[in-house]
Amino acid sequence: MAYIIAEAGVNHNGSLDFALTMIREAAAAGADAIKFQTFKADQLVSKHAAKADYQKQTTDAAESQLDMIRKLELSSEEHAVIIEECRRVGITFMSTPFDLPSLQLLTGTYKLQTLKISSGDITNLPLLYCAGRSGADVILSTGICTLGEIEEALGALAFAYIDQDDVPSVESFRAAYFSDAGQDALRRHVTLLHCTTDYPTASEDVHLNKMVTIRQAFGLRTGYSDHTIGTEISVAAVALGAVVIEKHFTLDKSMEGPDHKASMEPEELALMVRQIRNVERAMGIAVKIPAASELRNATAARKSVVAARSITAGETFTEANLTLKRPGNGLPPSAYWKLLGQTADRAYEPDDLIR
Repeated sequence: MAYIIAEAGVNHNGSLDFALTMIREAAAAGADAIKFQTFKADQLVSKHAAKADYQKQTTDAAESQLDMIRKLELSSEEHAVIIEECRRVGITFMSTPFDLPSLQLLTGTYKLQTLKISSGDITNLPLLYCAGRSGADVILSTGICTLGEIEEALGALAFAYIDQDDVPSVESFRAAYFSDAGQDALRRHVTLLHCTTDYPTASEDVHLNKMVTIRQAFGLRTGYSDHTIGTEISVAAVALGAVVIEKHFTLDKSMEGPDHKASMEPEELALMVRQIRNVERAMGIAVKIPAASELRNATAARKSVVAARSITAGETFTEANLTLKRPGNGLPPSAYWKLLGQTADRAYEPDDLIR
């Protein structure tokens, strides 16, 4: 089954109470995990960084990105409370580290076994290297990038996972990526998510076929990080083989903040989970044999060879006196041509099954 991640991100607006409520709502909706963002604002954003266009539309345009981010930072102590609440309600805690101290907090202090790395850090090879060195599995989003950039990112992870003695470099990463040991490590540890880094993403910009391309290119588990409005694109991604679905989640889309408007409220998240699980059940097996539930309808739905009119004993079967009608509990239609020219061994009334 697809692993469904409710992306809380920074939609808690810096409030621990909001974060705890989101955890409970995500668990009630049936999500497998809820994911936050872990960062030190001063290490993530410089004072010169402008906001993204979508952030300007959903927050104070005059405010700097750094000032916006500072208000959304969660402390180490708040992380501990959040992790305990996740444990209490039975949902997996996940987070995205955006800087090296935050990565160390998640893997060192809180012993996370899986990290989500954002599309914005797919070219951040030092962060990817340290993520791999931690031994944690990595779910890597691939927005705003090419296959070549994904390959470079995977090289850094492969090098880190196989514990090479070489000095980290683009060249050593490339060698690790092409090694059997590196490829085996990637298959064991890495999942790639197709993603379009736009909030919200228009349907025509999704290009779900790119997820298939990524899976074919790298031979790794693939999924989809969904920034569209609605549920149908995530459901379609599962039908195309996504093993992970990540969807932004909020308590209220009307709240102020950068990501709320492109997020799902609790009832929408619950609907998406139900739809995905229904589609997974509907995918079923690949072998084309009748389902047990339809076998009981075979007799009523199929046809048999019957008398088209009265037939006397000894009369020759012809196209004029034979036809095909329901039910299907007599000779099958495939016997029609074999009967033509044969002699009736008894009399038949119209609609009698030919025996």
